[in-house]
Amino acid sequence: MHQITVPGSQLERVARTLANNRPGTVIWCMGGTQHHIGTSNTRAYCILQLALGNMGTAGGGTNIFRGHDNVQGATDMCVLSHTLPGYYGLSAGAWAHWARVWGEDLDWLKSRFDTITGADGKPKSLMNEKGIVVSRWIDGVLEAKENIDQPDNVRGMVFWGHAPNSQTRGPEMQKAMELLDILVVVNPYPTVTAVMHNRTDGVYVLPAATQFETYGSVTASNRSLQWREKVVEPLFESLPDHTIMAKFARKFGFADRLFRNIQLNGDEPLIEDITREFNRGMWTIGYTGQSPERLRKHMAYQHTFDRNTLQAIGGPLDGEYYGLPWPCWGPAEMKHPGTPILYDMSKPVSKGGLTFRARFGVERNGENLLAEGVASVNSELQDGYPEFTMAMLKELGWDADLTDEERAVIEGIAGDKTNWKTDLSGGIQRVAIKHEAAPFGNAKARAVVWTFPDPVPIHREPLYTPRRDLVADYPTYADRKFYRLPTLYESIQKQDFSREYPLIMTSGRLVEYQGGGDETRSNPWLAELQQEMFVEISTRDANNIGIRDGQDVWVEGAEGGRIKVKAMVTERVGTGVIFLPFHFGGYFQGEDLRSKFPPGADPYVLGEAANTALTYGYDSVTQMQETKVSLCKITPA
Repeated sequence: MHQITVPGSQLERVARTLANNRPGTVIWCMGGTQHHIGTSNTRAYCILQLALGNMGTAGGGTNIFRGHDNVQGATDMCVLSHTLPGYYGLSAGAWAHWARVWGEDLDWLKSRFDTITGADGKPKSLMNEKGIVVSRWIDGVLEAKENIDQPDNVRGMVFWGHAPNSQTRGPEMQKAMELLDILVVVNPYPTVTAVMHNRTDGVYVLPAATQFETYGSVTASNRSLQWREKVVEPLFESLPDHTIMAKFARKFGFADRLFRNIQLNGDEPLIEDITREFNRGMWTIGYTGQSPERLRKHMAYQHTFDRNTLQAIGGPLDGEYYGLPWPCWGPAEMKHPGTPILYDMSKPVSKGGLTFRARFGVERNGENLLAEGVASVNSELQDGYPEFTMAMLKELGWDADLTDEERAVIEGIAGDKTNWKTDLSGGIQRVAIKHEAAPFGNAKARAVVWTFPDPVPIHREPLYTPRRDLVADYPTYADRKFYRLPTLYESIQKQDFSREYPLIMTSGRLVEYQGGGDETRSNPWLAELQQEMFVEISTRDANNIGIRDGQDVWVEGAEGGRIKVKAMVTERVGTGVIFLPFHFGGYFQGEDLRSKFPPGADPYVLGEAANTALTYGYDSVTQMQETKVSLCKITPA
């Protein structure tokens, strides 16, 4: 068994480089997040940047790069199982807010949710409970019903713009697919969802339009929005996502409610109205100032923005930041320029500056959580302050700045208890910013998250670790239940898989392909560049196993999933480590599935999915899957 270590001298060199070259930014992708301690990893990067003084400054910050053009926007809109749009959560107050935004009857919304019996024996509505995350849907199908915090197992699955080969535990996923009552694939390409099972009915493939066949706003990793225009009309039978949603809503009988505020042109909802609806509701993160008109104007005057600062120099958008990065406070009429850098107190809030958010109260264990003696430029409150409410405006005497219309809306919501997140008039935000105060308060950065399993980030050995000597000092968590499902940690880690599976297995991206690879492997120019799935293995390991470069090998994961791929013998990986790209699909444990694709829809390049061999493991807060470290063995095919 090999021991993989980073030399102390290298760590010292990195530390000195960071300390002596400030500001500096920390960038990561899935290599930081896809671990069962991924949340601790990302928090550690943020704490590092705080310690170096690199937060809230140009050239600093922490930046996680997304893998597609609108992943950030999709997250903000709530493709998550535990929150309403804008990260409002699932509390009664959050539902009441969105019911007001939608003009919906709150009691009708409540009637749409089932109930379960809580630990106290009382009924508990699933309306306020976290759902099952996409990484765990297979357990929603396979887990014993009595172990799941919902009345029944998952019986239907819709893969909408999502590739199954980007998820771990392939053999169990295949089994789960075959047990479903219905399986739906919504995608420009069938994806391997359409072929990796052995079903003969109950599978529906709905052709969706690509990003070139529709229009509307998308949000990038830096929180900037762009308004893209349609390049071509949807090809063949494909339809835009929002049109497919409208058809579903009609079929399910609630289209009149879903599109109450949105114009329908035949079957297609008006994108501009959808944008205005989220503008009306997403006060939490400042998704309220980016009207369709403002975003279109940014696209028309792109040439007036400085490429480094992203700020317009002169012209009709002078002083605004490209794409109005959120938070873009208040309604569009306020003309907030957007916030290019989070927590930058060197600028007034009205000009894109920002403090740290007072999200976690004002005091804990007798210690003040608010900022002390610091505030953003020109703020009339030159010290820490909590989140703004109507009561706070009155206490400061600033409520006199509200218009009669704003005051009436605030009174109709919760009176003095109305806060900046639920004030549909935007008056509380407008008045706070008029006095150069941040609507969400001015607090200290929170490095200790007392509500997380590890309040201070610590290392915990992977569930499948070759370093059994480290488990005692860096154990994982106890098994627990959250997001409705039992989640294993200790019960896996206590087993020693490293004798039979001695190699560390990790996975990642290639430059040629994107995501599950269905679109890019169907592109002849990209397919030509990388025609086969492979495993990178070091020269020493290859010679010890007895395999040569280009030879077919079996890679078997510690849970028995196995894939047949080409060996790439290389020094790009260290001894004891193998690397797999995850963009391939269409083969399953040695079986060629090309004949199962709809006629003419099979990609040019097929290959085994790395995640067929990758194993169990989920983050202790988010349930992000652990794809970056597991164990395997390699044998000649």
